[in-house]
Amino acid sequence: MLAEEKEMIDIKTVRKDFPILSREVYGKPLVYFDNAASSQKPSKVIDAISHYYEYEHSNIHRGVHHLSAEATEKHEESRKTIQGFINAKYSHEIIFTKGTTDSINLVAYSFGNKFINGGDEVIVSSLEHHSNIVPWQMMCEARGAKLKVIPINDAGELLLDEYRNLLSIKTKIVAIGHVSNALGTINPVKEIIAEAKKKSIPVLLDGAQAIPHLAVDVQELDCDFYAFSAHKIFGPTGVGILYGKENLLNTIPPYQGGGDMIETVTFEQTTYNELPHKFEAGTPNMAGVIGLKAAIDYVNEVGINNIDIAEHQLLEYATEQISVIKGIRLIGTAKEKASVLSFLVNDIHPYDIGTILDRMGIAVRTGHHCAEPLMNRLSIPGTVRASFAFYNTKEEVDVFINALKKAISMLS
Repeated sequence: MLAEEKEMIDIKTVRKDFPILSREVYGKPLVYFDNAASSQKPSKVIDAISHYYEYEHSNIHRGVHHLSAEATEKHEESRKTIQGFINAKYSHEIIFTKGTTDSINLVAYSFGNKFINGGDEVIVSSLEHHSNIVPWQMMCEARGAKLKVIPINDAGELLLDEYRNLLSIKTKIVAIGHVSNALGTINPVKEIIAEAKKKSIPVLLDGAQAIPHLAVDVQELDCDFYAFSAHKIFGPTGVGILYGKENLLNTIPPYQGGGDMIETVTFEQTTYNELPHKFEAGTPNMAGVIGLKAAIDYVNEVGINNIDIAEHQLLEYATEQISVIKGIRLIGTAKEKASVLSFLVNDIHPYDIGTILDRMGIAVRTGHHCAEPLMNRLSIPGTVRASFAFYNTKEEVDVFINALKKAISMLS
């Protein structure tokens, strides 16, 4: 298996692409297993952002001079790159936002104001990140609608029969995470979408945790909206994507008002710009958009399918190694998972384990992972979460396992 992995990805070369992976923490080589929170950045992304600020910066869409035209061209090239990466039908179906949270809020506000009224229902799941719960709660409260929740089994898998029973004439939208950030469960989104389509119900997918690990084809999925963040896919913070089907984006009202999202403005009336500008008020994060393009170009060079295979092998290996440790309780044992290993150890608090691992140079995440309803469902306060990227290695897993054993010995 290791030989196959080397054929797919030259791990030594890949790791050299990420400067931060060569640093030490507390005198120990950094082992970065917090990729579900935010991934690290290759030099190509860092250089692209730096080059933009050094040589290309100007505000876009509004200037006739050379720098403005050049920056505008690069900005729109980024949009086309993202269109190709997720196979959107049109580049104007790609809306630049601040991130996944901003994208979901956009849909909740704009779609909700247009289509949701008192007595209507919105369906989410027990696995959701707060970013795909709270905006819908706020919208439901404002519009007099109800939030319905798909339950899960103890393995962290959605109960699809329960989901089918929730769908009704009252359901106005289904909003589901593609991959769970807390457990790594890969949800059966094609089936979820197909069931909703039977009743002409639109579906939003929160793709924050899926986009760095899995090939995403929005036309094949037939989702109506897809949201993700650049910083999850080796790009910069502060920029994200909302994909939306053209007909829906044209139908729903703008999320924010300001410059560039207008066609004409008078004190009596404002008319709105065409897609995608209708949803992109104000000066955008041009450097972030260019950095995102560089990140996607990099992922395309490595190959998203190669990334998927390598990470799956790493997750399998880590699961095997941790499972033999006495007192370990794996949280989230779905058959289909991506790059997340959540666990508890006896009665030891996750924070204590995470703190000791940090002193050994190992970065993991502890707590409820912005998924409190899920933790309540599982009757736990939180977990220790190790999350992997393709630049991680089996040798790092071995270091993690040995450090975890030491931490357990110290805390028991």
